[in-house]
Amino acid sequence: MLSFKFRKASLLLFSIPVFYSCVNQDNGNLPIVGEKEIISVEKEGVIIKDTLYHTIPTFRFVDQDSIWISNKDLADKIYLADFFFTRCPTICPLLAKNMLIIAKEFAHEERFVILSHTIDDKHDTPAVLRDYAKKLGAPLNWRFLNGPQEAVYTIAGKDGYFSYAEENPDVPGGFDHSGAFTLVDTKGYVRGVYDGTNEEEARKAIVDIRKLLKQL
Repeated sequence: MLSFKFRKASLLLFSIPVFYSCVNQDNGNLPIVGEKEIISVEKEGVIIKDTLYHTIPTFRFVDQDSIWISNKDLADKIYLADFFFTRCPTICPLLAKNMLIIAKEFAHEERFVILSHTIDDKHDTPAVLRDYAKKLGAPLNWRFLNGPQEAVYTIAGKDGYFSYAEENPDVPGGFDHSGAFTLVDTKGYVRGVYDGTNEEEARKAIVDIRKLLKQL
């Protein structure tokens, strides 16, 4: 059974479109999810208003093939991110099943990748992640990342993917996390957050990914 913290985090997570500003919704475009800040900047001697949107912070993690992946490597790509751990006894198998649907749909799309961040960095080494990916039948566009626990937990939260992850000895498997799939565009803006435990939500993510790809 999932902990109260997990359920509370999930409720907050999937209410994000209500509590965070969303813009650029005209003409069927996807919103930019997150808080925005209006700033004044000088351009050619004139003070104008500009808007700063929430972006994914800088990161650098190693994947299942021991290759380092950072924001710079994804500058021209759309990606979907989530959090898991290989020994997860609760929602991770369902997340993997639904993410595999998405991965296969875009298996030959070079402008799209999936980043699954382990929240159990000590156990889920690149070798463990490589075996896990192989057992799942994950296409090459699906990268499984390992990084320092503090960095991963920080990027999971409100400063990053609007997800949730923490070590918690009171829950099955010892780690607590949400089932969010977070869609990020080439500028690092969050363009959608989906319930990864729901296949219908996964298929909605596919539709939204196609919308972003058409804009590249």
